[in-house]
Amino acid sequence: MTTKGKRYADAERRFDRQHLHGPGEAVDVLKGLSTAKFDETVELAMRLGVDPRKADQIVRGTVSLPGGTGQAVRVAVFASGPAAEEAREAGADVVGADDLVERVQGGFLDFDIAIATPDLMGQVGKVARILGPRKLMPNPKTGTVTTEVGKAVSEFKGGRVEYRTDKFGNIHVPVGKKSFEKKALLDNVRAVLDEVQRAKPAAAKGKYIKSVTLATTMGPGVKIDPNRTRITEDEMAEAGTPS
Repeated sequence: MTTKGKRYADAERRFDRQHLHGPGEAVDVLKGLSTAKFDETVELAMRLGVDPRKADQIVRGTVSLPGGTGQAVRVAVFASGPAAEEAREAGADVVGADDLVERVQGGFLDFDIAIATPDLMGQVGKVARILGPRKLMPNPKTGTVTTEVGKAVSEFKGGRVEYRTDKFGNIHVPVGKKSFEKKALLDNVRAVLDEVQRAKPAAAKGKYIKSVTLATTMGPGVKIDPNRTRITEDEMAEAGTPS
C-alpha cells in the first residue's frame, strides 16, 4: 500500500477532489496548494475515448506551448553536412550521424528529444529498439523527422512538446511550472486541449474527451470538467488581470 506524504495529504484536504472545475478555476486551486519546496512541473492528463490498440485511433503529435515549458530541453540531431551545421547553429546539444548512432548503441541517452533528417533514418533504425521504448525515436508524425532541422530544434527548445496516447488511451503533457503566471499556464493548457481536440481520429466513437486532470509533480490532481475545456478569450483576459 502506498503511503502518502504529509504535504500531499494536507493538499488533498484543502479542496474537493471530486468537483469538476473550469480550466481557470483548476489553475487557481493548483497554485494554491503547496506540496513541495521546489518549482514543480504542471502536467495535464487526459483520458480519451479511443482504442489505441487500433492504428487509426492512436492520437499522436506535437504542440507548441505559448508560455514555454519552463525547463531546459536537450536535443540530439542525427544529421550530416549542411543540415548538421544548421542544427548546431540552432542550439542542438549533440549532433552526429553514424558516430551518434554508435554513441547511442554504447549507452548514450543524455537527451530529451531526438531529431533526424530523412536520409539518416536508415542508420537511426539501428537503434530503434533503444530509442523506441524511451519514446525518443524520431517520427514524421511528431515533426522529428524533417529536412528543416534548425526550425525543429528551435521549436523544441522553445516549448514544443510531444503527446501520444498510452495503451490505456491516456495522454500526459507537461504544460509549464507551478511558478508560471496564471495566464501563461492557461495559454499552455488551452494550446494542448485545442490540439488534442483537433487530432480526434475519425474512427473514434462516442465521447472523445472522458476526463481531464491538472496536477503538479508532487501534488494531487485537480479535475477539469471535460464539457468545459474551451477556454474563452474573456477567461484569458481575466487571467491576465493582476489580482
